[in-house]
Amino acid sequence: MSNESSVFAKHIDHVAISVPIGQMDAQVALYKAMGFEVVHEEEVYGGDQVREVLLRVGDSDNLIQLLQPLTPESPVAKQIEKQGGRGGLAHVAYRVEDIQATFDDLKAKGFNIIDPAPRNGSRGTKVFFMHPKSHTTDGSLGVLYEFVQEGKE
Repeated sequence: MSNESSVFAKHIDHVAISVPIGQMDAQVALYKAMGFEVVHEEEVYGGDQVREVLLRVGDSDNLIQLLQPLTPESPVAKQIEKQGGRGGLAHVAYRVEDIQATFDDLKAKGFNIIDPAPRNGSRGTKVFFMHPKSHTTDGSLGVLYEFVQEGKE
């Protein structure tokens, strides 16, 4: 891997938590009881097939994203199944200024990018995902990462 570094992540956009089917409303209620505020809800189809609820942490730009599968074919449903039916950490997302430049840079450096190109995400964003087995020669980061360019709602 190249020693040349690029600083492309502005900050963590969100931490995503998978939620088993039927548990979303209870999870949202628990987060609200801790003082979190729901700022966005959406059903996302295509390859994702999830119900998404974004909750703001205090007055910050930090978000928790709860993801409940809409179908058994959802990648989140498959992750929950691998975890014995339990929800948990789904991925960590970084906010970037230029999604295409970030995609091209990571791809050129040998990172294992799941999406063939940046694509539309929820809330008007552009996104792509990097595999937990992150790099072709230098090993694994062990966590699914998403890169997010802010969009307009």
